[in-house]
Amino acid sequence: MVNDQGQWLVLGAGGMLGRDLVEVLEQHGRAVTAATRADVDVTDPAALARAVAGADVVVNCAAYTAVDAAESDAEAAELLNATVPGHVARACRDAGARLVHISTDYVFSGTATEPYAEDTPVEPASVYGATKARGERAVRDSGADALIVRTAWLYGEHGPCFPSTIARLAGERDSLAVVDDQLGQPTWTRDLAEFIVRLVDADVPAGTYHGTSSGQCSWFEFAQHIVGSSGADAVVGPTTTADFPRPAPRPAWSVLGHGSHEALGVESIGAWGDRWEAAAGRVLGSA
Repeated sequence: MVNDQGQWLVLGAGGMLGRDLVEVLEQHGRAVTAATRADVDVTDPAALARAVAGADVVVNCAAYTAVDAAESDAEAAELLNATVPGHVARACRDAGARLVHISTDYVFSGTATEPYAEDTPVEPASVYGATKARGERAVRDSGADALIVRTAWLYGEHGPCFPSTIARLAGERDSLAVVDDQLGQPTWTRDLAEFIVRLVDADVPAGTYHGTSSGQCSWFEFAQHIVGSSGADAVVGPTTTADFPRPAPRPAWSVLGHGSHEALGVESIGAWGDRWEAAAGRVLGSA
């Protein structure tokens, strides 16, 4: 087990999740090195080996996350989402560090009707999802002591996200139309950061875990909560995915099951609505 004095390294520390994770680790009194793209070139195996040396836990938050752009920029997505995770995992293996690799619900088809179990076969429907699935495989094949943590519908205070966009539009318009036929689990990056710490502290076995809020809702339902929290007067109405075509297909079902970590006694993230109430002030800038 990694004790409180263990050294953590966060790759992709300039992103929404990375920034929250660094803050959470510091608040827990952990020694942490925050590595942004300017600090470590994750595409360079030698640079990664130098960065990982001396770390006990490495969290890979670095990724290509522009889902639509990936459809026409597959090479860049492949590099960051599939090739780099393999480099990171092998560096961790050689250094004897535990790896936490962040993945996504997009590795699934999005056509299920019950929560995806951690061992459900992957079936990505987009370039982004396919590159993330290959990244997972590279991590597993590396021989590293690795936790793959899939998440979905992330939002936070340190970057553009669905709540900040909805709140802005609600302040500019009288009404909003939001899709009601995609279901998922809105997840606060700070909650995911705390979940990652719980997993590592519990010394769970290497494997795949799901880090999302409990329960489920549609984007339309989430938008209603966001507008309510923002104090705007805009009316939120439902619409369909077909009315908003995008280059990359969106999963209709992004609900992930939490059986693996709950079986080990690790606490899940709370209900999405309760967690939004806790997060809203910070995310919308009114805290």
